[in-house]
Amino acid sequence: MNSLFKALNDETRRGIVELLKEKDMNAGEIAERFHISKPSISHHLDILKQADLVISEKKGQFVEYSLNTTILEDLLNWILTLKK
Repeated sequence: MNSLFKALNDETRRGIVELLKEKDMNAGEIAERFHISKPSISHHLDILKQADLVISEKKGQFVEYSLNTTILEDLLNWILTLKK
């Protein structure tokens, strides 16, 4: 859970999550939407992967990233238990 909160604590990573909510993308497509270097985008994607927020799959020459909605459902369920 700590890695999940760490991943969501960064504005760029939250932006990446928002992009992946719309559609799966490769790192180059993600990098085009931000004004930071491609290595920085890769670093953010690694943190999102470590937190299980993002899933990656090799497709030809590219690695495609998609949002792992299961972990988000788990987070929401946990937050709802705090309400009780």
